[in-house]
Amino acid sequence: MMHYVKTLTIAGSDSGGGAGIQADIKTMSALGCYASSVVTAVTAQNTKQVFCIQNIEAAVVEAQLRAVLTDLRPDTIKIGMVGCAENIKTIAQVLAEYNDIPLVIDPVMVSTSGNKLMEEEAIGTFCRHLLPMATVLTPNIAEAEVLARHTIVTVADIDKAAEEILKLGCKALLIKEGNEKTDRLYFSDNSKPLIFESETIDSFNTHGTGCTLSSAIAAFLARGLRLEKAVAMAKNYIPQAIRA
Repeated sequence: MMHYVKTLTIAGSDSGGGAGIQADIKTMSALGCYASSVVTAVTAQNTKQVFCIQNIEAAVVEAQLRAVLTDLRPDTIKIGMVGCAENIKTIAQVLAEYNDIPLVIDPVMVSTSGNKLMEEEAIGTFCRHLLPMATVLTPNIAEAEVLARHTIVTVADIDKAAEEILKLGCKALLIKEGNEKTDRLYFSDNSKPLIFESETIDSFNTHGTGCTLSSAIAAFLARGLRLEKAVAMAKNYIPQAIRA
């Protein structure tokens, strides 16, 4: 009988199914994990835009979290869209009791179509309470600019942003360069960053690739891989998923 490793995704629901908690569950399941979930927000969206967002009450988020953690106890946790400051504080407080579980945090702030997915006043709360708990943080360029508080144009800018973000407390940082298909993995011990490249695929089916990448990293960590190998395997998985 197959033994499934267990993962947990804490994220918003995407009615279109291409991103958010739906993409997380699909990815984790495809990579051989039993995926549990905590819904932080409900969104009305498709592959083109977000129409509306409703955050879930913090008490309900906490109840979901405790229900999963006291029974299923995942091997790795992935966090995506958290939405509001109250939910961020609640998630951080609960997860502080389970600090031995690897935590992949994708700081979802703005959708591809430009809609804000994290309230402005929640960003500081996120940086203080949740970001320092990350085993690995996986921002894209736009999110890295918000966290580092400066514009990114060159590779030197990315390196500088990484330095600033790591000061906030995460153990490792994967900055995704988007269209360049090159991601850079930085470590809190100031060791040399690792560069991960993947092929460019001519496709419009790229909605949710950020969610999928962070979920794949979480799945491979749950299966016992070291972070560097988990990132490499996840990067290799994305082109396969886009083709399919």
